[in-house]
Amino acid sequence: MEIVLKSGQLAAAIAAILRSAGTGEDEASLVALNLVQANLMGHDSHGVGMIPRYVDAIREGGLAVNAHAAIVLDGGVLLTVEGNRGFGQVVGREATAFAIERAKLHGACILGLSNAHHLGRIGAWAEQAAAAGLVSVHFVNVISRPIVAPWGGRDARHGTNPFCVGIPRGDREPVVLDFATSVIAQGKTRVAHNKGEKLKPGIVIDDKGDPSTDPRYAVIEPLGAILPFGEYKGSGLAFVCEVLGGALSGGETQHAKGDGRKRVVNGMLSILIDPVRLGTAENLSSELEAFTGWFKASPPADYVEKIRIAGEPERETMARRLAAGIPVDGTSWEEILAAGEKAGQARADTARIAGA
Repeated sequence: MEIVLKSGQLAAAIAAILRSAGTGEDEASLVALNLVQANLMGHDSHGVGMIPRYVDAIREGGLAVNAHAAIVLDGGVLLTVEGNRGFGQVVGREATAFAIERAKLHGACILGLSNAHHLGRIGAWAEQAAAAGLVSVHFVNVISRPIVAPWGGRDARHGTNPFCVGIPRGDREPVVLDFATSVIAQGKTRVAHNKGEKLKPGIVIDDKGDPSTDPRYAVIEPLGAILPFGEYKGSGLAFVCEVLGGALSGGETQHAKGDGRKRVVNGMLSILIDPVRLGTAENLSSELEAFTGWFKASPPADYVEKIRIAGEPERETMARRLAAGIPVDGTSWEEILAAGEKAGQARADTARIAGA
């Protein structure tokens, strides 16, 4: 049975679980708020449902609590940062802050971040850069068990490998394009599986490489694979994200089957540009608004309410969920309670703090 929780209470419950698992107060708050923010934006795949996996990763040693980003090479415009397997919500924020400082100083920064644990919703880092007035582009790879098949392949060879772009709009909310290079994010298959829902055709293949609509093939053994979006185009972008986010950042690429561990290691190559230093800030602002107006004036088809730009659907969902609460399906909530128990927090305490 689905429950609905207020965002502040849910964040407090998640932070309490994380503190029980060994994180410091600030780290617990940062991670919890980042996860709940993903839920508020409608990306439940990157929200509090990740906590069971995080707790397992901590217990296995693949996720280091209270770790921080460390600068390995500071070349001014070029910045190489080691994530030390720390929470991506912490080291991703720290690395992006380093890159913002360099981009403000030099006009641009190319950041290579390696060995971060799950970076969560990549749009958060684009939003961080946009709040500083910077355009950003992000290529991300995923080291875990492979879960996405190459176009035309019959088994999984890489992760969901996100791609993201953020563009500031002055006093307006930024443009944030953030998507997995698979048809859907892996976490969305977990959510569908927990809810007992089927997927649309063309999203997953089973363990024999044949088409399926059962999300289990991306969640539990025997595993199949998620397909790339846009056929060969998405597959090609996933390949590029693997190489740039993994290898060029100073980290690893995927070239082996999963070993059962729960850790999720991300590499990210980020390019940050200051439009003011480029001398095109005014042009960017005026042309962005002109194109946005033209773009959104297209008559909507029957299957959409209106034309939206990247970032608007998430903000609309956030407004609704801030008012009405965040829905959490019964299976995911049970997994969160069990994760808290593993971390040393009683189920009753988690439920009480969450207001469940």
